[in-house]
Amino acid sequence: MLLIRAIIRPEKVGAVLSELLDAGFPAVTKMDVFGRGKQKGISVGEIHYDEIPKEMLLLVVNDEDKDDVVKVIMRIARTGEKGQFGDGRIFISEVVDAYTVSTGKHGL
Repeated sequence: MLLIRAIIRPEKVGAVLSELLDAGFPAVTKMDVFGRGKQKGISVGEIHYDEIPKEMLLLVVNDEDKDDVVKVIMRIARTGEKGQFGDGRIFISEVVDAYTVSTGKHGL
């Protein structure tokens, strides 16, 4: 199992969630997050924004589903054809095990 953490622009979340659902990945946790990437925030005129609002999507998937999920997120979350700074990042980590609280079942 893998944990996919996708940090993306807030305005892209609805489309990404819809596309993940259509692709067969309905289980997602969504969180409001703030931070900055390599560009160290953004400047608009004289004003510098050190932390930018983003959304983080968390999905636990089987190893063989990783590429499908990443492709959906990349395709929908990217701004324009080539993308822009601030479109986000995707992080993938291994999950040792998972348990369903109501049933005690482990795994996906």
